[in-house]
Amino acid sequence: MSKHSTDDTDLELTESAATEEDSATEIEETAGAEQAGSLPQHGFFVRLYTGTGAFEVIGKRRMWYAISGVIMLVMIASILIRGFNFGIDFEGGTKIAMPVAGVSTTATPQAVEDVVNKTLGHAPESVVRVGNGDSATLQIRTETLSTADTDKVRNALFDQFQPKGEDGKASKAVISDSAVSSTWGDQITKKALIALVVFIVIVSIYITIRYERYMALAALASLAFDLVSTAGVYSLVGFEVTPATVIGLLTILGFSLYDTVIVFDKVEENTHGFEHTTRRTFAEQANLAVNQTFMRSINTSLISALPIISLMVVAVWLLGVGTLKDLALVQLVGVIVGTYSSIFFATPLLVSMRERTDLVKNHTRRVLNRRKSSTERGVTSGEEVAVGAVDAPEKPAPGAKPLRPTGKPSGKRNTRG
Repeated sequence: MSKHSTDDTDLELTESAATEEDSATEIEETAGAEQAGSLPQHGFFVRLYTGTGAFEVIGKRRMWYAISGVIMLVMIASILIRGFNFGIDFEGGTKIAMPVAGVSTTATPQAVEDVVNKTLGHAPESVVRVGNGDSATLQIRTETLSTADTDKVRNALFDQFQPKGEDGKASKAVISDSAVSSTWGDQITKKALIALVVFIVIVSIYITIRYERYMALAALASLAFDLVSTAGVYSLVGFEVTPATVIGLLTILGFSLYDTVIVFDKVEENTHGFEHTTRRTFAEQANLAVNQTFMRSINTSLISALPIISLMVVAVWLLGVGTLKDLALVQLVGVIVGTYSSIFFATPLLVSMRERTDLVKNHTRRVLNRRKSSTERGVTSGEEVAVGAVDAPEKPAPGAKPLRPTGKPSGKRNTRG
């Protein structure tokens, strides 16, 4: 062998060893980084917008169950203890309205309540100021009054406050009254319940056909959570329940269902054929789906909340329309509750139900066993390297540079044999 050939061979061996050494170093650095948790970290908003699965929702579902349970207990307790402030359309009664603009004296709710109390011998159920400016009115609600008692109250209010009509003259005609019987209220309640039941039945059938029964059960549980939570807020704060409230409630149940179906659609996409791969468990795929739909849910909620807030501003401060206010209030509460339930309640509940099936149980076991075996193989390989370096020092360690001959080559070709 020539001198040049020997040098070239040594150079190739050295370069190969160096390459192996770099590869081993790179693997060790990667493993160390993973063990130390020093992988690159991104900011909160970057993770939120990219939907990389960095937010653990499904893994912490027990915490979300506890929070949701506390919310439900508080709302149910408020409904049972405080009850609801039903409007006149549900309970029946008499409503008297008097314009505030043009009165001879300052007409406050307390002053009006005192006048009604002196006239009837008992205080009215409520006196509320509605609207602002020239359109402001004072609305008095009482139990159902006879025609004579209604006239007494109107005469007393006119004598005390002297409200004026459009011509600028004091007029009793500007004080209006309306009566609703309790029978009408019962009919409204019955129709509202029928509409709610029909809505739930149609939703259940659709989700069961489109997706699966577990998603239908989780969606229905989420709707029940939204319904109880929204009703509990109305009971807790004392908002008046009107027909507009019922309409708004059905609207926000539709919104909540829409948001839930968006998340479920992504869950179905991620878990399609999940049993044929062992990369992620069913729960991890569902958690990834939640992360991927975070921004869509948040943006949908914000876009829905902005016009609702605008509606409240127009209804309360500009027009003074009580119906619009009731409609906006229930929708705003429902959007907030619906967004929470679709992410932190419906999807974790779906995963909990699916993990009870044999298919998901067996798949999760396979994924965990695969990860465990991969970890053990990595540890065993590392131990073999260490033992080989101690017990067989005469052999070069993997990745080490080969020993070069100390003597100089003679340059003579071996002619023996």
